[in-house]
Amino acid sequence: MLFHPIRQMVSAGITDILIVTSAEHMGDVVRCLGSGAEFDCSLTYKVQEKPRGIAHALGMAEDFAAGKDICVMLGDNVFSESIAPFAASFRDQNSGARVVLKNVDDPERYGVAALDEKHVISIEEKPSEPKSDYAVVGLYFYDSRVFDDIREIEPSGRGELEITTVNNRYIERGELHYDIYAGRWTDAGTFDSLHEANQILLECGNDIEAPETIKKVG
Repeated sequence: MLFHPIRQMVSAGITDILIVTSAEHMGDVVRCLGSGAEFDCSLTYKVQEKPRGIAHALGMAEDFAAGKDICVMLGDNVFSESIAPFAASFRDQNSGARVVLKNVDDPERYGVAALDEKHVISIEEKPSEPKSDYAVVGLYFYDSRVFDDIREIEPSGRGELEITTVNNRYIERGELHYDIYAGRWTDAGTFDSLHEANQILLECGNDIEAPETIKKVG
């Protein structure tokens, strides 16, 4: 699972990669991945001292991004096919943000998108009564304005800076676009989904192939 997101990003032409992890795990992660030369990329590392949320971890990448667009992939997300088409869609839109949606059986575990025919109307984090079955998976693309948004948002009730809050700010500006992914995906957040992640990676050999299962919407 450490190798998978790196191989995914490299398959999409993203070769300057920042890894954010805890102080507890940093030594093991660096020993495992090294400089990134084995993966044809360059790796940089930062420690998130406390679990203050995905948006907080992204905020730590501002200097690394240096005013350029950025792709965020959560380390527990496993895709059966390359993320390259999503990256290409984001490059084509020139500004704003892009998220990837997946139809799931248990949307209450995720940020859930409410949709009309062409747009995401809102995203609700782990709702008890989901407005759709479309989860926002752990793959996001942002322009440099994301760091201004992160500075302006407040922690949620659980004391974290939520990526859903950031995404909703882009929705308010009419700048959030999305794709729907029809391939196999899991976030490895439960015992069952961890089993699914292992099955996906065993079947594809952790090799990333060009997908044919992307539906570009808005």
